[in-house]
Amino acid sequence: MYAEWASRMPGAVVWTNRPSGGGALPVLPDGCMDLMWSEGRLIVAGPDTRASMPAGPPAPYVGVRFFPGTAPALLGVPAHALRDRRVDLADLWPADGVRRLAARIAAAGDPARALEETALRRAADAEPPDPLLRHLVDALGAGRPVGATADELGLSARQLHRRSLAAFGYGPKTLARVLRLQRALALARSGIPSAQTATRAGYADQAHLARDVRELAGMPLGELLRRSALG
Repeated sequence: MYAEWASRMPGAVVWTNRPSGGGALPVLPDGCMDLMWSEGRLIVAGPDTRASMPAGPPAPYVGVRFFPGTAPALLGVPAHALRDRRVDLADLWPADGVRRLAARIAAAGDPARALEETALRRAADAEPPDPLLRHLVDALGAGRPVGATADELGLSARQLHRRSLAAFGYGPKTLARVLRLQRALALARSGIPSAQTATRAGYADQAHLARDVRELAGMPLGELLRRSALG
């Protein structure tokens, strides 16, 4: 059973996921990175470019999902180094410190809150998020073209691509595609018919929506919605 709520960290969410016997759902690209704790391990989920299935047997997880572009400053590693990867936090931070953090979270009565506290302490010591990145996410999330957004930000295409790789793990066109998928899924899950969903999310037509969902989610839209409802 999956649940999430707003974090005290701006733009982030805290989530829990416990096996429910209904079958695992694919993890879809969303432009975000996560810090997760499960069975004594602290794990970083890098930015995804395609759907992925949880590895190994079902296990309970708690996590903090950071707003797009904000995790690299907290983790001390560019996002593209973690693209489509799941790595132990001990591979990024000193192992002794990670073991102490993991033990503290394991001993907490509320591991999700303890993990959030860890992220908040790290954020307090990190550089503040670049407001340009927030503007980029907001613009692309609203369906603005990449070229027009670059002009608004006063960046060349090359500058925007370089910053996007470090912050999001991929270029702005891929980020726009991922955020468009999320817009479409939100519309479809609210009951909007597929043809209207395609138009309102920014696809050329319903066939374009169907192709993109299959490529990014690994299954047709209808099956994805059905499995989400069951999960």
